[in-house]
Amino acid sequence: MSNKFNIFYGEHQSQFGVLRLPESSDPCPVIVLIHGGFWQSKYNLEENTPIAEDLTRRGYATWNIEYRRIGEELEGWNSIFNDVIDAINHLSIIKESYHIDLSNVTVIGHSAGGHLALWIASRINASKNDGVFHELSIPIKKVLSLAGVTDLQNMWEIHEQKGIKSPVAALLGEAPHEYPKRYKMSSPIELLPFEVDQVLIHGELDRHVPVELSKNYYQSALEKGDKVKLVVLPDIEHFKVIDPTSSAWGIVVESILANVVQIVEKKSKL
Repeated sequence: MSNKFNIFYGEHQSQFGVLRLPESSDPCPVIVLIHGGFWQSKYNLEENTPIAEDLTRRGYATWNIEYRRIGEELEGWNSIFNDVIDAINHLSIIKESYHIDLSNVTVIGHSAGGHLALWIASRINASKNDGVFHELSIPIKKVLSLAGVTDLQNMWEIHEQKGIKSPVAALLGEAPHEYPKRYKMSSPIELLPFEVDQVLIHGELDRHVPVELSKNYYQSALEKGDKVKLVVLPDIEHFKVIDPTSSAWGIVVESILANVVQIVEKKSKL
């Protein structure tokens, strides 16, 4: 059994999270969950309910966050990003009431949520005075990107090639050539290195977010000296990585606890 609480971190109907607590007398490590759906309002945090329940049964406090999305009233292009920061920062306000351990916070994001999770990592050592985004005040130990959108410009280009009206353009206001600075400020691959442990888990059969995005990001992060791990899963599609009944989910759970080490590939001499 777990205790479940709906807690608002802002005044908008989408500025809330669902906190689940395991039955424990000790302060619990926290896992922040960020759902996907290409940042669109027709998708919501219920996508992450099964994995939130699973992780809470395993002894974690889970903070499954909602945020304002495309199709809802936004104050500006940066609203979605600031909502995610505010939702995570709100943990410091509720930590005493709910007995949670903020020295051990992991962020897990799926798809567009993977993009936001990696972007959050970029804010850990970011300037406090950029004037665009709120300051992140909670330390993050690890980020897991599950089929994450690691490169916004590349994702936009893939949609263009397929003749799809890209949600990336809706997120940032227009195409990359219209707002190049926005893309650079909000695309994880442009912001490396982060100096925080990162794990990328991606299925080879993903038709929504191609696995190449995670592979390219991994190489870039390695080259810049980040601690990053890439797990490519054969025969796994986009949604299996957030299905607690799938084999992929076991890999995710193992990755929460496993240390991330920087791997330097050495070519053997012939």
